Amino acid sequence: MKLKMTKNNRQQIKLSDAPKSIQLAVDLIQLLEENKIETQTAIEALEIVLNDFKKKAAIKNNRNI
Repeated sequence: MKLKMTKNNRQQIKLSDAPKSIQLAVDLIQLLEENKIETQTAIEALEIVLNDFKKKAAIKNNRNI
């Protein structure tokens, strides 16, 4: 799979060469679309996941201080 990136000119890079965060985002989008998850449901679920990971990161950062 190729990922298109746009700036002033178009560049194509392989998804496998993209940063891990981009690869994961593409996988999540594909998972949600293939399972026909409604947009609002996906947004709400992703907000829950994001908040959870932010809390975990904050706890981890506090332990490292």
